[in-house]
Amino acid sequence: MSSVYETLQGRGLVEQVSDEGLGERLGKKSATMYVGFDPTAESLQLGNLVPIMAMAHFQRAGHKVLAVVGGATGMIGDPSGKNEERNLLTAEKVAANAEAMKQQLSRFLDFTGPNAAVMLDNNDWIGPMGFTEWLRDVGKFFTVNYMVAKESVKTRMASANGISFTEFSYMTLQAYDFLHLFDTMGCTVQYGGNDQWGNITAGIDLVRKRRRQSVYGLTCPLVKTSNGEKFGKSAGNALWLDPARTSPYHLYQYWVGQADADVEKYLKIFTFLPLEQIAEVVAAHNQNPERREGQKLLAAEVTRVIHGQGGLDKALAATDAMFGGDLAGLTDADLADIFDAVPSSELPVQAIAAGAPLVDVLAGTDLANSKGQARKLIAQGGISVNNIRATDTEAEVNTDTLAGRRTLILRAGKKRYHLVKIV
Repeated sequence: MSSVYETLQGRGLVEQVSDEGLGERLGKKSATMYVGFDPTAESLQLGNLVPIMAMAHFQRAGHKVLAVVGGATGMIGDPSGKNEERNLLTAEKVAANAEAMKQQLSRFLDFTGPNAAVMLDNNDWIGPMGFTEWLRDVGKFFTVNYMVAKESVKTRMASANGISFTEFSYMTLQAYDFLHLFDTMGCTVQYGGNDQWGNITAGIDLVRKRRRQSVYGLTCPLVKTSNGEKFGKSAGNALWLDPARTSPYHLYQYWVGQADADVEKYLKIFTFLPLEQIAEVVAAHNQNPERREGQKLLAAEVTRVIHGQGGLDKALAATDAMFGGDLAGLTDADLADIFDAVPSSELPVQAIAAGAPLVDVLAGTDLANSKGQARKLIAQGGISVNNIRATDTEAEVNTDTLAGRRTLILRAGKKRYHLVKIV
């Protein structure tokens, strides 16, 4: 059995480890590991892909992986990395979010076969426990001194908002997850973000105190861009794994836009390409960085991992459309997504049915300030309609032009776009 620990190290997926001997143990026999997922949003974010990739590497190396959705802990709120109390969600909202995440995780892990991944909800074992039972069986093994020494707690206690007893107790819940999974599933490894180190070690200590057994913890680094910016955001907005919230096109463009300095790191973390191939790709990329071949490969591989080949094909078609390619196969929703940042206007469907002069349509946009200028642009070959160059100054826009859609894409020159919605 290959050592998954060496694989994770080679790909930059290990920041801290509770026992340096873990790598040797993982190379000798199969282990069961788990990662927890916070269900406080309806979708996992791009940042969640880091531990998901680690889980996939564990599973591919022959280990058992458990995905634990925090149906119970999500109702409490983890103070790690937060500077203020989070709004508590209702049990119904948490349950709905947890179900959505279960569906998303099934795209990344193999939930069939002899080494199938298992999806669990910690509300199944935490929910039935009463408060007295919790204090006796869990709280008894945590001293206040131990808890306030955790970095996440110290940071919050030093802030103006302080920390509530609810969030102060969070680490005991996550610690109990580890104990429960050790007892019921033989789980001996927990993996998570580096901000989870305090919670992970709390679980290690609880298992040691309650069962006199050793379990292990691993964390991944907080991924940042070469400029020190937080990874996984575009223009300040989170990127989601749900295609309804972040389309394959926008996801693809995010990766294409990464800096040269980040290409190698991201290829190692977010793709399954062999390290030898990555080294060759990076060497070739560095010879001609202006071609952005490294970014294009990165974008293609990650989009395929998240959305499948169909999602990648759609992203490539959308990218082609943005740069003057064929619009065939793209829907109104696709075009609205691709050209979401360009100026837009509306045109009555009656005008299209009757045949609207192209010069009139152009004059009603920011591409031409008059019919005369519109005619001049057309005559000079500077206007495209749905990425097809217009050459006739007497041309009309009609139902044939729309090709079954209710969206018209006008372009002046190479980069000035305008989207016309037919209403």
